[in-house]
Amino acid sequence: MASCFSYVSCRNKCYQYSFSRAGLRSSTSDLGDGTVVHCWVPQTHVDAKPTLLLLHGIGANAMWQWDRFIDRFIPRFNVYVPDLIFFGDSHTTRPDRSESFQASCVMKVMDAHGVGTMTVAGLSYGGFVAYSMAAQFKERIDRVVLICAGVALEEKDVEDGIFKVKSADEAANVLFPQSPSMLRRLLQLSFYKPPVWIPSCFAMDYIHVMCRDYLLERKELVEALHKGRRFADLPKIAQPTLMIWGEEDQVFPVELAHRLKRHLGENRAQLVLLKKTGHAINEERPKEMYKHMKSFLCTDAMIRPNDNAKRLMLTSLISPVKINK
Repeated sequence: MASCFSYVSCRNKCYQYSFSRAGLRSSTSDLGDGTVVHCWVPQTHVDAKPTLLLLHGIGANAMWQWDRFIDRFIPRFNVYVPDLIFFGDSHTTRPDRSESFQASCVMKVMDAHGVGTMTVAGLSYGGFVAYSMAAQFKERIDRVVLICAGVALEEKDVEDGIFKVKSADEAANVLFPQSPSMLRRLLQLSFYKPPVWIPSCFAMDYIHVMCRDYLLERKELVEALHKGRRFADLPKIAQPTLMIWGEEDQVFPVELAHRLKRHLGENRAQLVLLKKTGHAINEERPKEMYKHMKSFLCTDAMIRPNDNAKRLMLTSLISPVKINK
């Protein structure tokens, strides 16, 4: 049977062109432990600019989630955009599914490229990884942006009914839809105003391209976020933190944003709430999201003290990682 035209695959190619045109290049790092991470990196890292690491959420690959923003950030920052493990071209043979493992893998990639300090921004699941990086690598992460990232959740929240789903298994089935009806449910949960109509042919195209690979492993990522999670165990990160949240978020309810702000303290974290906005802020309110990120990040968009020295030190001291340029 002849293969049919895939709009989703075509759009993926367009995003690749968009990232390349913006000044990024595709790079794959073999971490040497059965783990391979793909990342979009600057064609030339400019030491006079700070570094901004953008982490995507669950769903499509990193390009689909950050394409609206890279053109705006690249003039001010060295921008790095990795695919997290089991998304895009990143994968591992190791059994660890924790956000801590994801965080360590991303940092190894940044080490391999000789990056010293950086600011990290994470969308949804990417925010879990960003928070873990800030907790693990205190001297390397200077600021944190969390966009609808429910890091303050705990296992009992599901039992208490604050989510629209009844279990981690149900959440995984929604997040990685395998039918048009389930994709429509995902859109209804993610958007304040979801698309009125999605043709089944487009839905199946998206599912085939974006939701079929590593399905079991991705479901294990969701299970790892939920199982045994206790808010009391969440570390307090010391970095200045911006949280951007949709008031109508049905994936991670805004209650979790207020919980995390109380946890971090009034002076350390600021919370921006967007009215009439759901979970997919990067799609529903990209201009507002960029405006608040720019205000938070660009007041200090200059080279950090000793960053050049740290970069040179890392380049000479890090354990060998094979980078396919």
